[in-house]
Order: sequence, then structure tokens, then C-alpha cells
Amino acid sequence: AVIEALNRIDITGAGVTDLEVELAVRLNRHIPCAERILLANSGSEATYAALRLARAVTGRHKIIKFQGTYHGWHDAVLMNVISPPEKIGQCDPLSLGMLPDVIRQTIVLPFNDTEMVAETLRRQGEEIAAIIVEVIPHNIGCVLPRPEFLQALRDLTREYGVVLIFDEVVTGFRHAIGGYQSIVGVTPDLATFAKAMANGFPIAALVGRAELMDRFAPGGGVFFAGTYNGHSAGVAAALATIAELESGEVHRHCFALAQIAADGLTRIAAELGIPMTVAYFGSVFVPYFMAPGPIENYTDLLRNSTARDVWFRKKMCEHGIFMIPTALKRNHVSAAHTRADIDRTLDTARQVLSAMPANI
Repeated sequence: AVIEALNRIDITGAGVTDLEVELAVRLNRHIPCAERILLANSGSEATYAALRLARAVTGRHKIIKFQGTYHGWHDAVLMNVISPPEKIGQCDPLSLGMLPDVIRQTIVLPFNDTEMVAETLRRQGEEIAAIIVEVIPHNIGCVLPRPEFLQALRDLTREYGVVLIFDEVVTGFRHAIGGYQSIVGVTPDLATFAKAMANGFPIAALVGRAELMDRFAPGGGVFFAGTYNGHSAGVAAALATIAELESGEVHRHCFALAQIAADGLTRIAAELGIPMTVAYFGSVFVPYFMAPGPIENYTDLLRNSTARDVWFRKKMCEHGIFMIPTALKRNHVSAAHTRADIDRTLDTARQVLSAMPANI
């Protein structure tokens, strides 16, 4: 599909193509909030544009994000991602060169804490343009929202005139074509998608309510552009990906294998007497090296043994099973994986965990 699309390209960036229109129709069909669609090249670009739009339509400057979540490289959100304990509750920028005036406009709150969000909006609601949330903070593994949390965000943002943005760059298409919003039945004002949207090809989407997104149109006052936005390669890959996902078979396959992996790791750790909690949802699973207990926010993950986590991941890589060798990172099951791959992963995990030194 990609090669065919590239062979048809005349001029890149000179207008909307038929493929882009076809993709927009598909996204509108599947994603609850997608009344309007704009295409970009990365999740960071999409979240940047979403926040710009929120500030424009509300006339406010501040935003709320949550500890441990990642929304891209731009100054408004590149903070309090992986923070040491002493930095939780404080501003924790991830990079040098970030503008202090921009950083000061971001309020960081604990994920899943409805009361803290409500209190912040009671005190500063007239200053806050948007709440942006990773609906499942997969940046720190697999922290599921409480059943009422996302609905509470929806209710509170409506009450205070705040734009609600779901960052579905990881959850979108991976867990459902319509994103996590289609699973939980909570519809945001805006949402961002990328990554699994085109099975790894570079493309992203900002979608949302028409009355907001129409501000990007000529005369709407909000700027959005990019030479490679809607590039035919990414669009063709996204259309081909959606066609594969629409039957539901890919999701059923991946979800079943992820559950086998999670259950297997839990069983192996218990047999070996190693404290481990395996969290999973959909096609994502992650072993945390800590005793069973609540996993509802970043602070809960401070119980995780970083030394054991990283040691395990590096040893798995040495034995031919790739896991990102950084603590808290998620593992993905794809359509290419088979039951034999999961069995090999579990056999390797047993071998590695059996050799784990007691002093780490």
C-alpha cells in the first residue's frame, strides 16, 4: 500500500489528497470525538497543536498534566515524567533550555486523584485552558485509571469550561481503533493519535469537536501547517492498518497473548519467591519488581526495585528477548507474535529470574 501510494505522489505538501480524505472518513467513523481531523507527523506535534488550540478558544494560559505522563518534547509538557521521589509535587523539567515562563503555566497533579483535580479547578479554574491526560499512563508501564476518574475529568472540565484532551498516542489503535475513549465511553474535546495508527510509519492525528477544530480553518485565528503533514506514505500505512484492525482479530490475538505473558510471569515469580506485580491491559504488559499492592499513580511505583527491573530487562536482551532496558517501560505484543514467541519469552524469563542475585 505504501509503495503504491509513493508511486502516485506528484507534489508533497501542495494540498489535501484523496487518501487523506479517505483516512479522515475512517477516523471519523471509528473515533467518538473525531468530528474533525488534522494530520501531523508525530504525537508531539499533535499535542502541541491541541494545547495551542485550547489556549486560543479559552483565552487562558495554564494547563494541567499528571505526574509520570509523557506528552512530547515541547516545553509545556516535558516535565515530571520520570521523577525522583524528592521531585514529586515540584516542577521537574526533563531538559535544559526549556523556557521558565512556559514551565510556570503547567500544573502537575497525581493521576487518578479526582479530589485534587476538583480542588485545583475550584481555586484556579478561570486560569486553566486544558487538562491533558494519558488515558492509561503507559509511559510508566500500565497504570489503569480508576473507573470513575476519566468521567470525573469530563464532568469537571465541562463545569469549568476547560478543554479535555486525551493523549491516545499509545492507547489509540493498540487497544481499539476508536481509542480507549471508545472502550470506557468517555468522549473528550480533543484527542491525539500516532504510533500504532500506521503500524510504525510516521503519522499522527489531532481530532476533536468541530466547534473547536474549525478554529484551525482560514479565518479561525489558530495556525496549523506542515509540509509533510498527511504524507502519502503514512496515510497509506494508516489505511492499511485500519483495514487489518477492523475485523477485531488482531486485537483478540494480541490481547490473548499478552494475558498469557502476564499470567506466566506472575506464576514464575511466585514459584521463585520473587516479589513481582505484573500489570497488563490489552496488548501491553509490564512486570514491576514489587510486592502486590495498588498501582494507581506514579507514587505507587516508587515501590518498584529499579535495580532488579533494569537487571532483568538487560538479561532478557542478552538472551534474545528484547525489553527496553529502562525501569517501568511497557512491553507490546504485536500481530506478528505467536504463542511460541510467548512461550520462549516465559522460558527465558524463568531462566533469567532463577539466576537473579539476591543482593540486587
